[in-house]
Amino acid sequence: MTAATLAAPLTPARRPGLVAGLRHTVTLAWRSLVQIKHNPMELIDLSIQPVMFVLLFTYVFGTAIAGSPGDYLKFALPGIIVQNAFFATMTTGFGLNTDLTKGVFDRLQTLPIARWAPLAGRILADTVKQAWSVALLLGVGMILGFRVGNGAAGLLAAFALLLAFSLAASWISVLVGVLVSEPDKVQIFGFMVIFPLTFTSNAFVPTDKMPSWMQHWVEVNPATILADALRGLLVSGPVAGPVARSLIWAAVLLAVFAPLAVRALRRRV
Repeated sequence: MTAATLAAPLTPARRPGLVAGLRHTVTLAWRSLVQIKHNPMELIDLSIQPVMFVLLFTYVFGTAIAGSPGDYLKFALPGIIVQNAFFATMTTGFGLNTDLTKGVFDRLQTLPIARWAPLAGRILADTVKQAWSVALLLGVGMILGFRVGNGAAGLLAAFALLLAFSLAASWISVLVGVLVSEPDKVQIFGFMVIFPLTFTSNAFVPTDKMPSWMQHWVEVNPATILADALRGLLVSGPVAGPVARSLIWAAVLLAVFAPLAVRALRRRV
């Protein structure tokens, strides 16, 4: 006669708390940043292209648009920073899609970490890259003669506004990165959307120099509003209105695209 032994019921593993989740996020963000050592082209894309834009626009179009390269630099540098910020958000979707297609994201999901940590770590790492790119553009601009007119407070406020807006806009990239099948398609989306968006703003040319039928769109373009806010904070001009409208745009982008991106990611994984 044998005695049946009953197996003890398995206890479901507890999900990591908020503090542990934040620690996991920082660890995964560091993982994304360390990869630059093995793939330096990723950082070059965020460095060489914006510097080329500053040099080309300042010395090719500066005299024709503003009378001198120095005067044009005061107007165009905030706009170039905005354009670069929009393009930099695409790296979030590109990196996320790479992790999804290569199975890295699935592997991370099986680890005893917070489920939201892989995505949050990717966004945090790209925010750090964004800050590096902005600092580089400002440094190059200052070498060329650009000066911050509102002191350290204006500079810090401009940094905070740009990073907050970029963080909200990155959810568009996350959604695209989840939906497309290949990383290169994220870049194609960026060129198809961001180039027209930024070049039909006042990032490079004052609104009054554009055709009258285009000016109505330019005035409500989020790239225009953010560029005006950065000009007010870094150089001179209205601050409260453009900053408030930029934050409203950021809130709208976050409210619309973050839920869509999270839902699409849950369906895919």
